[in-house]
This record gives sequence, structure tokens and C-alpha cells, in this order.
Amino acid sequence: MEVICVGNELLIGKTLNTNAQWLAKRITTLGLNVRRITVVGDDVDEIAAAVKEAVQRRPSFVITTGGLGPTFDDKTLGGVALAVGRELEENNEALEMVKKTYQRYIAEERIEKFEITPPRAKMAKLPKGAKPLPNTVGTAPGVLVEHEGVRLAMLPGVPREMMAIFDESLAPLLHEIAGDLTFYEASLGVERMPESDLAPMIDQVMHDNPYTYIKSHPQASEKVPHIELHFSTTSKDSATARQRIGRAIIQISEMIKEKGGKVQPMGT
Repeated sequence: MEVICVGNELLIGKTLNTNAQWLAKRITTLGLNVRRITVVGDDVDEIAAAVKEAVQRRPSFVITTGGLGPTFDDKTLGGVALAVGRELEENNEALEMVKKTYQRYIAEERIEKFEITPPRAKMAKLPKGAKPLPNTVGTAPGVLVEHEGVRLAMLPGVPREMMAIFDESLAPLLHEIAGDLTFYEASLGVERMPESDLAPMIDQVMHDNPYTYIKSHPQASEKVPHIELHFSTTSKDSATARQRIGRAIIQISEMIKEKGGKVQPMGT
């Protein structure tokens, strides 16, 4: 899978890209792998180029975030349409979603009245053949379209809207792809040992436990080393996943202690 985050605010450092972190974590826990995360600005050609490149790598899914709103700089749908060679057209189902949202705003007394202005209608102009995804906490619908065997899902940039659409509409689809795969992870704290001494141990343990991935995360300087070892694996059943992680933790713990280091479980 690949994630493409759209927004100039991400490229200039104004906004922290929490969407990418949340999606990567959520997708991983579903048993799938995120192979690439790309950030592009609010430019139709840049968005189109990023989508085209992603499709050429043939991931099962490409998820974009941001750029679905009513303002001039919301250009994701235009970029995706260009990438897949389709025209943007008003989608009746999407337009009804937008209307119902504003009607709800009136009922909640958030606005007094509304009309379908061009900016509001813009949120319902989707690539031809695309399917709108309900946005239960915001205005702009998500969008799903298939191109050359790759499913493209476009989500809003507002985090709570992105999360809601993902969990309600995309998570079930990704679960179908993952099948019975289970992701399992655990962490181990290591003290009194620099990362350079840990490196050959990690290599050995990963060699002996080929289905377990180990990543080291230094938490302090080399003078007072404290390192988190993160273990992860994906399996068709949780018992096997736990056994894999357990074997790796036991093996590397023994190696660390033999070299005078100290280990401390950090939970799962």
C-alpha cells in the first residue's frame, strides 16, 4: 500500500503530518504493509504525477489525504482525474451527501440557511465512475475509484474526518485483502549498551528468526545509552505471532546480558 499526503502546509512545516502516522499505524495493525508515504503540494500536476508513479508500482491500494474541500487550493480530485485519464463530473450521490450535511448543520443551528454554491458543488465533482464515501463528521465525501487494478481512495485532510471515513468505509475493504493476517509487536528497553554493539546482535537474531523484524530506536546519547528495541511480525494467527516475538526477545536478551547490558520489557 501507498499513502500520498497533499498540502502545501505539510511541505512548509506549518502542519505536522499526523495523518500519515495514523494511517501507517492503522494499516499495519490490519496486517498490511505501507511501502511508501509521499507528500506533495496543492498542485494538480504534482498530485497527478505522484498518483501515476504509485499506480505503476501496482500496490493494492493508494490512499490520499487532503485537498477535497471547497476552496481553490483543494486540488486532489483534479489531480487524480488527470492521473487516471478521466473527466471530473458532478456525482449525484456525492451531491446528495453534501446537501444532507448542510441540512444537518441547519438542524444543529450551526448555519441559518444554505444553497449549493459553486464551491460547495465542487466537493461533489468526482472522477468519472468514482464512488463517494460518506463523511459522517464533515462535509466533503471521501472518494473511491479503481484504475488499472489499483484502488485509489481519497480522504479529507481534517484528521477526524479522515479517521472516520477510513474506519467506516476503507477498513472493511483492507480487512478483506489482509484476510486472517495478524500484526503483533513488542518493545524491549536496553541500557548500558551503545547501539553499535547491539547492531550485530540484531542481525544475528533476525537471521535466526526470519519472520521477525527488529528496529532499534536510541533514546539518549552514546554516553548514557538507552535504546528501545521494537519487534514486529505478521502471521495468520496470534499465537504464532506471539511465539515468534517471544523467541526473538529471549535470544537477544540473553546476548545483551552476556555483554553486560541490561534489558527491561516495555510492553506490547
